[in-house]
Amino acid sequence: MAVFLDEAKINVKGGNGGNGISTFFNLKSGGKKIASGGNGGRGGNVIIKASCNITTLYGFKKKVHLKAENGKAGSSNNKSGKDGQDLVVPVPVGTIIRDSDNDTIADLSSEGDEVLVSRGGIGGRGNASFKSQIRRFPSFCEKGEPVEESWINMELRLVADVALVGFPNAGKSTIIASISAARPKIADYPFTTLVPNLGVVTFDDEDFVVADIPGVIEGAHEGTGLGHRFLRHITRSAVLAMVLDGQRLIEPDGEDLLLKSYDILRKEIRLYNIEVYKKDFVIIINKADLISDKDILKRVSDRLSRNSKKVIIVSAVTGEGMNSLVA
Repeated sequence: MAVFLDEAKINVKGGNGGNGISTFFNLKSGGKKIASGGNGGRGGNVIIKASCNITTLYGFKKKVHLKAENGKAGSSNNKSGKDGQDLVVPVPVGTIIRDSDNDTIADLSSEGDEVLVSRGGIGGRGNASFKSQIRRFPSFCEKGEPVEESWINMELRLVADVALVGFPNAGKSTIIASISAARPKIADYPFTTLVPNLGVVTFDDEDFVVADIPGVIEGAHEGTGLGHRFLRHITRSAVLAMVLDGQRLIEPDGEDLLLKSYDILRKEIRLYNIEVYKKDFVIIINKADLISDKDILKRVSDRLSRNSKKVIIVSAVTGEGMNSLVA
């Protein structure tokens, strides 16, 4: 399984243009000569292209320097050099490309989106290109255009239909494992999930993608607990699923604690990005199998649904309510 990495910094360089050359074709009659040096070929471009076959930027952890092929030099008899081959670099769909000043160059949000990040150099002209009525026997040529390397930053933001958002240990990974073929690491302690996980859910012959986002904590909008790196993965999701830990309800003042955790989640999203805060969302109370008092579940559900949002009570372990969740 590929190791997930959502940030990378790479050095890119288009190919240098090939050199033109200076040669002459000597005529047997009269000993006249004709300039016949060909032009150099164009250097290859470096192009970054979004591909659904790539899911992580991990491949750039060791392969940092990416260079396209240089153009070939011209040759005699007015033959131009071969153009350098373009270097097409595949990246995951959802990758944002930024320059060294962190200005956005492109947002590759769909399969096949591409951007040219380093243009190949122009080939130099051979001496045959400089012939004229005044200059009949030019003996000079041009070198190919050199290309400077540059650094670019890449940031991956997952593309999913639904994002599961919640505090650590709320059971998000168990939910995605029960409704899809995704198999994230699951354990009964906080911060088990340290990278996002994607799962494809099929319902009524239709597929949709669900993202399990690592646990968010208070202060995440300021970067606490890698909050920025986690929250950015919900920006492209159409719907947010706020996952609450129903186990809190068996604690003293559990009802208030659960409602407070919901308020904190909503606040963190609002402070991170107001447009994400405005997205449609549903509320999931997980671990219902641990709650023997069903009246408290109903009270909490009624209080949460006052804002007209759908509240779904589930147990990802036993399967209770999971059909309602994916419907």
